[in-house]
Amino acid sequence: MSIAKNIVLVHGGFVDGSGWRGVHDALRADGYRVSVVQNPTLSLEDDVAVTKRVLDAQDGPTVLVGHSYGGAVISEAGNHENVSALVYIAAFAPDKGESVNTLIADPPPGAPVPPILPPVDGFLFLDREKFAASFAGDLPEADARFLADSQVPWGLDALGGAVSRPAWRSKPSHYLVATDDRMIPPPAQRAMAERAGATVAETGGSHAVYVSKPAEVAAFIGKAATATTA
Repeated sequence: MSIAKNIVLVHGGFVDGSGWRGVHDALRADGYRVSVVQNPTLSLEDDVAVTKRVLDAQDGPTVLVGHSYGGAVISEAGNHENVSALVYIAAFAPDKGESVNTLIADPPPGAPVPPILPPVDGFLFLDREKFAASFAGDLPEADARFLADSQVPWGLDALGGAVSRPAWRSKPSHYLVATDDRMIPPPAQRAMAERAGATVAETGGSHAVYVSKPAEVAAFIGKAATATTA
């Protein structure tokens, strides 16, 4: 039996990998080797390729973690031979043929609608003035404002990229539901987690729970690592 000592973190849309800093530091303190993928979020295909290059560099069993749109990335990239488990943090977990776009196409009645602005030149942004309430409601105002002001363009080809072979169908998966999420409704998170047969935990937190509660998120990832055999 071999416990995974490598962790690869994949960010979602509108942000970059720096939001993982607190989780990264906590996992490093626990003795894990941690890599943060800087996926460009131009297309799902490209983000999967970028993630696989990081996975190629791992020296053994690896837990692959995705937040938000990063869940679509890990669902495809997770078929890599080094990946021993998948961890979804308030993330999309598409099935074969699904994309983030198809998963958000029919929101449940009364669910908050993310303030995504109309695309410009093939890219999406969130309304800056509504960013904090939707994405980062439990962060200090200044931190939420910085995330809003430093948004990364999210490509329509990333939003619409369909997963061809969901890795959660063949590998252990774990899902942390953020119960105060106003980007991905918690009932949708629970449904995707159940469909994936994931080990589930819940925590009060916004969509930016990986920033606001790094110790708790890192502990959840650590549990997935110690539950993994290869």
